[in-house]
Amino acid sequence: MTAPDDPRHAVPPTEDTAPENAPEENPRTGTGRRSNRQRMPLWLDTLVTMVVALLIAVLVKTFLIQPFYIPSASMQPTLQVDDKILVSKLSPGVFDLQRGDIVVFEDPGDWITGDVTADPTPRVRLMMILSLVGLAPDPSQDHLVKRLIGLPGDHVVCEEKGAALQVNGETIDEPYINPETSACQVAFDVTVPDGKLWVMGDNRYASADSAWHEAQEGDGFVDESDVTGRAEVIFWPAAHWDRLNDGRESFADLPAAS
Repeated sequence: MTAPDDPRHAVPPTEDTAPENAPEENPRTGTGRRSNRQRMPLWLDTLVTMVVALLIAVLVKTFLIQPFYIPSASMQPTLQVDDKILVSKLSPGVFDLQRGDIVVFEDPGDWITGDVTADPTPRVRLMMILSLVGLAPDPSQDHLVKRLIGLPGDHVVCEEKGAALQVNGETIDEPYINPETSACQVAFDVTVPDGKLWVMGDNRYASADSAWHEAQEGDGFVDESDVTGRAEVIFWPAAHWDRLNDGRESFADLPAAS
């Protein structure tokens, strides 16, 4: 006969009788494990999330992509006034620039007159704030957007106003330019020096580009080092969304520069 206090007849402890230090049951695994971690306060969790998000934004803006907006009609019909574009900063650098690319570059020398930050509009004020965290370009560093026409060594010619553009002896078919005007607003004959680029707006008769500055001042070249990057896509407004990669086709069969 077994004694009443035989452990074989002991009743398992219930929830009410379980020891105070019993491990908590994990609802996912069914195993017991007490966690010593304390949850981060909500305000601190929010602050850390914001700091990480801003850090990622700065890194992306610095090394990968940067947004810009279009302030003028010089690139119509490809880019409209107030279009927002994303620019890849991997070109030039990781990837080479090619003829037909749309590029954003810093003002090579008083191509833009005036200082937009001297009497800033609400738009410029917003850009100044966003530029502090890397979400917009610094409006004090003037940038322009044009199409890359000539690389170092290229011979670029417009025989006369109203004529077609020629590069390395080949006439270029340019479906991207304003169909109401011709490819050449002025006559010029240049060979692009080393380290330089020749750029032109798609709206040729409303663009103070390389051709215009060559005719006015005798120097229309842009330093390769001034290029911020290659425009990849129109991202706003949504109705204008489009990839910006069709310009290279016009130069696909072009002979190499001499």
